[in-house]
Amino acid sequence: MTRKLSFEIPEMDDERGVSPVIGVILMVAITVILAAVIASFVLGFGNSVSSNANAGVDINTDPGENATVTGTWISQGSAEKVNVTVKVQGGVTTGFTLANVSNTGTLTESGDLGVADTNGTDTQVQIIVTAIKGDTKTVIQNKQKSI
Repeated sequence: MTRKLSFEIPEMDDERGVSPVIGVILMVAITVILAAVIASFVLGFGNSVSSNANAGVDINTDPGENATVTGTWISQGSAEKVNVTVKVQGGVTTGFTLANVSNTGTLTESGDLGVADTNGTDTQVQIIVTAIKGDTKTVIQNKQKSI
């Protein structure tokens, strides 16, 4: 028994295809997406995205008889200035502003932080570093430390 292989395409009476329908659907979809993108820029939606302020700040605490909290602005990022706020547990809230990269600010336990002699016991402080760019403020560090 011998089989004959044929590579001919069988003839069909109905030669309609799906390709034109898919092509039209794709063209309509691309047109709608393109119109939405153009409309968003024309109406100003593309410009309303804001970015967070960022900066690199090194915070050091030096425990001891007169403990200190020191902040140094080490990387510009997008910030125009940096605020360092120190909240003493059960005490005062104070801080300083760094206006330029490489600026350093220091707060002392007995002076700026208003902590009386604690006879060698640690004082808990919360250190919050905020980068500022125009009206945008972003907390970039929030630490609890013992001094």
